[in-house]
Amino acid sequence: MKVIIIGAGIGGLSAGIALKRIGHEVRIYEQVREIRPVGAAISVWSNGIKCLNYLGLEKQVAKIGGWLDAMAYVDGLSGETMTGFSLRPLIEQVGQRPYPVSRAELQLMLMREFGLEDISLGTKLVDLEDDGERVTARFEDGTSDTGALLIGADGAHSIVRRHILGAAPERRYAGYVNWNGLVAIDEALAPKGQWTTFVGEGKRVSLMPIAGNRFYFFFDVPLPSGLPNERAHYKSLLGGYFAGWAPPVHRLIERLDPDTTNRVEIHDIDPFMTWAKGRVALLGDSAHNTTPDIGQGGCMAMEDAVVLAITLQTNTLGIEDALVRYQNRRNERARELVLRARKRCDVTHAKDIAATQAWYDELRREDGSGIIRGIASNIESGPLG
Repeated sequence: MKVIIIGAGIGGLSAGIALKRIGHEVRIYEQVREIRPVGAAISVWSNGIKCLNYLGLEKQVAKIGGWLDAMAYVDGLSGETMTGFSLRPLIEQVGQRPYPVSRAELQLMLMREFGLEDISLGTKLVDLEDDGERVTARFEDGTSDTGALLIGADGAHSIVRRHILGAAPERRYAGYVNWNGLVAIDEALAPKGQWTTFVGEGKRVSLMPIAGNRFYFFFDVPLPSGLPNERAHYKSLLGGYFAGWAPPVHRLIERLDPDTTNRVEIHDIDPFMTWAKGRVALLGDSAHNTTPDIGQGGCMAMEDAVVLAITLQTNTLGIEDALVRYQNRRNERARELVLRARKRCDVTHAKDIAATQAWYDELRREDGSGIIRGIASNIESGPLG
């Protein structure tokens, strides 16, 4: 069966690999001419890693993953550790170590596994037609392709989603700006095997180890949308936003390279339950655009890919029926995680100052068990346990 996938991100590539593994002919179309992942790195929690393991990528992802043994929250202003704990109980409970990874390295790994020869870059979808027996995708350059079904993994601004919903849903600004990038590991910034997050004033600064002796870092600052984005001012802006914060935060600001640092205004989309129409279905951010506050965006896309392949392989009443079954297996879980991330976002970034202060107070009493319980609940409700 011929499958067309629109989008060569984490979700589209994972779906392509999964569908090839069960014998389908798959072609991926991506509008950009050069793959430049949005964000320097991604924390792939154990449910996402299990999906990659299922796709036969266990050794490859372990090679590019950072070794994460512990987690800590630090008072951003005083530098005092509020709570710190081992992640071993989490790993033993869920049965798989998480791996923070470079987005570029993860995407390249997936592209190579799928097959570079079956990816068309610089090919933007402009229209699609489903005649009930096949789907035809038409591209901006005048070319087209036809398959038995089409999967829209074309991200937050999905064109395929408009076909399914009949309109483009509004993206909601989450209220904060994120700067992220990579720096060399240095224990003057944070312990090398620990995910360290500095918090205060509704802001966050986080450091997470990835392969290659590097930290993935990010800064979150509640700000209005639409402010100027000038790389030359990143260091001075961050220095001002984090004035009075502990020395490691200012060392990090000094060491970041503005030319390789990303700045992203964070958005999400209200959850919706219709992901399939005829022989067309959504996957990944096109189906459930979320804030990154619980680290499940990429993991959900990988889960979508695995469930889609299993559903197509095990249901034989037709493609339309299988796609609705895929939708119904995924949409409630995705809805729950999008709303859970939104709730965490509001607490973390001081939408309600009293709620954020209560969270800071709670962190000082936390022994790690409560945080691990929350992370485990995100992981264990996934399709692979």
